[in-house]
Amino acid sequence: MTSTMKSLLFGLAIFLLAASGVFAAENKVDPAATEKQVHQEMRKEISAEKIIGVEEFKKIVDEVNDGKRKAYIVDLRSAPEFYTFHIEGADNIHAGHFYTIPKAIPDAGAELYIFCRTSHRAFYIAPYLQKFGYTNMKIVDGGMLAWIKAGYPVVNQYMGKFTPKYEDFSKDYSPDFRETGKYRVREFHPY
Repeated sequence: MTSTMKSLLFGLAIFLLAASGVFAAENKVDPAATEKQVHQEMRKEISAEKIIGVEEFKKIVDEVNDGKRKAYIVDLRSAPEFYTFHIEGADNIHAGHFYTIPKAIPDAGAELYIFCRTSHRAFYIAPYLQKFGYTNMKIVDGGMLAWIKAGYPVVNQYMGKFTPKYEDFSKDYSPDFRETGKYRVREFHPY
């Protein structure tokens, strides 16, 4: 092979590599935007009558805790979130383990209320619960944040029952108290 031919092949290889980079850049996917789109698609699978507000949910929780109603109150938050505080009478099944719900709650007609911190995870899980056959399942719109903003009480093993004060951390949380370090990914991080 002549040096001219080698140069042409080398030049062609460089061109192809550069061109593939251009095409890859044009087809670049934004995972955050895609997640929002997927979440909206999952949310559309839940009819409006399957979504309840926190005021209605509070009445249901009171009835369950008073023994006047048989329903499952399922907190989908992680164990650290749940043990920090939770709604009295709530069960906890981490959203990542939603596939265990049919074994824990075998009655497809059971009255079932699901929520998480904001209801984001709940809207991912609800379509699967419908596919599992649950017919009497509802999502609490706004989740724990809506519960706390409404001034409703929570419990934990250390403090018993108490009513936390809602703080808008995006506005009120001082950056002086934020953790620093070489953190890359955490399942749940409060800041």
